Amino acid sequence: MKVTPARVADVLIVEPRVFGDERGFFLESFNQKVFNEAVGREIIFVQDSHSRSAKNVVRGLHWQVAPKAQGKLVRVVHGEVFDVAVDLRDGSATYGQWAGEILSADNKKQLWIPPGFAHGFLTLSASADFLYKTTEYYSPEHERSLRWNDPTIAIAWPVTGDVLVSPKDSVAPFLASF
Repeated sequence: MKVTPARVADVLIVEPRVFGDERGFFLESFNQKVFNEAVGREIIFVQDSHSRSAKNVVRGLHWQVAPKAQGKLVRVVHGEVFDVAVDLRDGSATYGQWAGEILSADNKKQLWIPPGFAHGFLTLSASADFLYKTTEYYSPEHERSLRWNDPTIAIAWPVTGDVLVSPKDSVAPFLASF
């Protein structure tokens, strides 16, 4: 596994070793021991989730607050997305900054998003299947949302047309309100 720091502290781009030939490929999508060594501490995942999104769908930016803050290890198994993490950790030197990465079934990259980061993505392909491993169970009362197009954060979304956003996400607060 190759692990590369993203442009915001503690977000990591994870690239598994892929063994391929004319029959297809094999990769180890997760190994607890190797992952813990890569992030420098023990991480325990408690929930796996799967979403499917159509082209130009924006999901997020979402996170959960303490005591139910979630870390996420995310990947795409069909299609392609532009995945984003925004640092919302109190006192962080990179507070309000974002890191983005294209994740796809072809490049097989994963993104580790620690607790304290808002997360979202834009579907770039006709559809995309997105898998999440989370360190905490989903807790609606601890979930928070941040406007996906907040001008203060200025995420460089590679938008090629009108985006589809849920009603909840379209009225999410801006960073300045936190």
